[in-house]
Amino acid sequence: MTGSVVNRLRRGFYMDSVALMRLSRRIGGITGVEDAALMMGTPANKQILTDAGLLAGEGEDAKGGDLIIALRAADPAGGRAALDEAEKFLLQPARASGDNAPWRPRTIRSAIRATRAANLALISVPGEFAAAEARKAIRRGLNVMLFSDNVSVDAEAALKREARERGVLMMGPDCGTAIINGVPLAFANDVRQGDIGIIGASGTGIQEVSCLISENGGGISQAIGVGGRDLSAAVGGITTLMAFDALDADPATHHIVLISKPPAAAVAQRIIERIQRSDKACTVCFIGADHPSESENVTFAATLKHAAESALGATLPFDAAESGLPVPAGRSLVRGLYTGGTLAAEARAIFLAAGQAVGTAGDGDGDAHRIIDLGDDAYTRGRPHPMIDPEIRIAPLKDALAEPTVGVVLLDVVLGYGAHPDPAGPLVAALAGLSTGPAPAIVASVTGTEADPQVRSSQVGKLTAAGITVAPSNADAAGLAIAAIGKRG
Repeated sequence: MTGSVVNRLRRGFYMDSVALMRLSRRIGGITGVEDAALMMGTPANKQILTDAGLLAGEGEDAKGGDLIIALRAADPAGGRAALDEAEKFLLQPARASGDNAPWRPRTIRSAIRATRAANLALISVPGEFAAAEARKAIRRGLNVMLFSDNVSVDAEAALKREARERGVLMMGPDCGTAIINGVPLAFANDVRQGDIGIIGASGTGIQEVSCLISENGGGISQAIGVGGRDLSAAVGGITTLMAFDALDADPATHHIVLISKPPAAAVAQRIIERIQRSDKACTVCFIGADHPSESENVTFAATLKHAAESALGATLPFDAAESGLPVPAGRSLVRGLYTGGTLAAEARAIFLAAGQAVGTAGDGDGDAHRIIDLGDDAYTRGRPHPMIDPEIRIAPLKDALAEPTVGVVLLDVVLGYGAHPDPAGPLVAALAGLSTGPAPAIVASVTGTEADPQVRSSQVGKLTAAGITVAPSNADAAGLAIAAIGKRG
């Protein structure tokens, strides 16, 4: 790696991970800065910075409650100047607040005293402190949405057992999406309120289904995230079952949708048995899993789109066979470059179900499609998540477009609170700089609503104006790509 790596340490200075991701992107845009990351000094984060070649000097001495400002600059003097600029960015919120700013509590205890009607705490602190903070909230009778990751599965199970005993929900850890009483939390969309409840061990899965429902005339009563490990054997679906009980008892919820990647077999059976005891209509979408036969009140959906259709009681028509793509001759492979992990998993499952061979990045199989989750740790070490910084996708997009065997490139564009203010913009700008000539077709889906800050129709318009085909859903985009390249064994 070229450039000079410099670090600066802020002792006892905490910021949540979403704020740090945004600041990392801002600092990375300073002239002369080649790469930048702001992270709390936990052992896991220090390893990420080491792997990214960004840990040096005083950053190596950081403790869990310390903030590391790490960057690579063209020269040492430029690096030091960029560090000074970064510190100014860190201080801006405090300066902007002024002496007349409203008081902000520093502990859960003081927050409860100030807002006694509150019944939910959203916690985003370094993983080594997250379980303790969640436990404090649970013991004070609060439901918890734990955005933090790096919490052990044993700690998660213990927290959820205690929450169950106290009659409150423990959502997470690593719970990135929820909509509670009409309020979008973390990475969520501005959707219509209605009578469909969602339980999801998947953030982008909740987003895709809730947006499809909202944009097609339905509405959401509650969307409860449970964390990606809730349906594992170690946790046993504790929060999923509690969430189902809550929605089953909620008179405003008439249909319940459950979304997850394949759960542990015993946990799946326990959950299905509970669902079958409900009088309400339910839809279950275990992405990529074999589904049992449907029962009287349960519909099993193979895709997120099917789950939305089941909840709506309506078909969302799209004929991939009649929506031809201009795929150059001799190009028969698909590259999927995804920012949403569940959307990538759904696309992979659709390809496999259609008899398509799907490989992974770097597996050496040149005769297989590849669907890549760019939000995976392998791509985000020391960098913001691609839903926050879509620039991460530009280099692999250009590589895919240059591959002579690639006929279709699949993309997801995820809108909503917490996401980039204009995710279509960097894609369009990157395509504008490419040379003309035979090139793969590009197919995108846009997960979002008209009420989102980015405005779905505006994002769709930018993409289509740049020659990108926009499908109504991620499942439709995958089907369109399969239809375009033809079935291969």
